[in-house]
Amino acid sequence: MKQRTLTSSFTLHGKGLHTGMDLTVTFCPAPENYGYKIQRVDMEGQPIIDAIAENVVETTRGTVLGIGDARCSTIEHGLSALYAFGIDNVLIQVNGPEFPILDGSAAPYVQKIHEAGITEQQADKDWFTVTEPIEIKDEATGSHITIMPADDFAVSVTIDFNSKMMPIQTATLREINDFEKEFSAARTFVFVREIEQLLALGLIKGGDLDNAIVIYERETTQESMDKLCQLTKAEWHDATKLGYIQHKPLVWDNEPARHKLLDIIGDIALVGKPIKGHIVAIKPGHTINNRFARLLRG
Repeated sequence: MKQRTLTSSFTLHGKGLHTGMDLTVTFCPAPENYGYKIQRVDMEGQPIIDAIAENVVETTRGTVLGIGDARCSTIEHGLSALYAFGIDNVLIQVNGPEFPILDGSAAPYVQKIHEAGITEQQADKDWFTVTEPIEIKDEATGSHITIMPADDFAVSVTIDFNSKMMPIQTATLREINDFEKEFSAARTFVFVREIEQLLALGLIKGGDLDNAIVIYERETTQESMDKLCQLTKAEWHDATKLGYIQHKPLVWDNEPARHKLLDIIGDIALVGKPIKGHIVAIKPGHTINNRFARLLRG
């Protein structure tokens, strides 16, 4: 198989999940063996960051790439779409410190890739072929990722947040061609109990019900719920009623698990090569995803 790039550029506009800034990101065709690179066009010298695992500088609530003063976060949804379409070489230009969150999924990127088109290049793909199981564990969190030999790329995910509202969920991508239909529209999610902590960290300034599923599982005061509704632009919600707070219904019953699988693909894209192997992930997250991607890069 040959390497691939975009036929033409495409641009997306929207607000940043964490900064709340109005942002523009443009995906451009790139030459063979270029990989993925992110350019901060708003900074002096327009620095370029190689989108590889060892350039990840933070994983608090998303994957943040950085070199020097140049940083870019919330990259995983866009990279998951590029990886799923077998696109190897792209220059991504962004005018701020993160990609726009859009609807919280990879679906807007998928649509734009279709519009831009894909061009096959002359150079052969450089595969990462798994020949024996490779695993990583985090004893503190119970997270565990293993990759096993396989003829193609596959991912299986199990999530467990010890939540009555969201029991243990699983999701499996058996063929990468299923990504668009079965996973790209899965939205990011957050628990109400996490929101105050994230705000204290200076994050999710642009979060609302247009770009995330909010899971309300532990009863709080009506005053706190009113503040949450104001923050997320939600209609008034009775604080005694637990459940999902959202504008759109769930796309799938296991949408959170499907989104975690989407995130893994975006984070594994930082290995820098298409992979032949089956990833099995228990309680994945950006931190262990990045540790695993670094392990694969050696």
